[in-house]
Amino acid sequence: MTQRWKLTVEYDGTHFSGWQRQENAYSVQECLEDAIHAFSGEDVRAHVAGRTDAGVHAVGQVAHVDLEKDVDEKTMRDASNFHMRPHAAAVVTAERVSQDFHARFSAQKRYYCYKIIMGRRADTVLFANRVWHVGFDLDLSAMNEAARHLLGAHDFSSFRDAECQAKSPLRSIDRLEAVEVPGAIGEGRHVEIWAEAKSFLHHQVRNIVGTLEMVGQGKREPGWVREVLEAKDRTKAGPTAPACGLYFVKVDYPPETA
Repeated sequence: MTQRWKLTVEYDGTHFSGWQRQENAYSVQECLEDAIHAFSGEDVRAHVAGRTDAGVHAVGQVAHVDLEKDVDEKTMRDASNFHMRPHAAAVVTAERVSQDFHARFSAQKRYYCYKIIMGRRADTVLFANRVWHVGFDLDLSAMNEAARHLLGAHDFSSFRDAECQAKSPLRSIDRLEAVEVPGAIGEGRHVEIWAEAKSFLHHQVRNIVGTLEMVGQGKREPGWVREVLEAKDRTKAGPTAPACGLYFVKVDYPPETA
């Protein structure tokens, strides 16, 4: 009998080509699927809550697979992890779920966090490929004032990648906030930008962060972000922030499926 498994996955995206399996590059999906095949002998397809690009990290990504082999939760987790080594990815939890569960389509909300170290002039050695290093202080108050223009339901064409395959640019952001993290290790000030929504467009979070960073520098006023939004034109917004600072944090599911 086929069992559906919900897998919570953590990975450092630095050396992966992103989530999705590709012909000429190594992806997180390939790493996970090959690991499961190695201990079960089955070819599985991992469906994911949110595809991530090359260099993007995850601490609570969710995927599901269907497996005929009868294993317990500990074996599913540990055997997968054994065969994923030495790659920087791991199954944190493995849970049995009903066939009604779908990692992508059952999701109610997705959480992203973008990490920045600012004000530090030297290169960020210990946090290389884990944060966006900005060598000057950003005005978080101005960034949050700008971010408020993007809350709620809007046409986000100005923050959508040209290759985005979503049928509609309409999305609704529940939270968009820049917060300083107290007591962080290392020189410089650590900032996190949190974005929460049911779903996001391709590169939407990184394009928003790049735009807010311009406001934080003082290159633009907070009200400019409203003008960018209303323009519905990607060329009017700021640059795409580097992939290294972005983390897929977690997913909310309805209790009956989670």
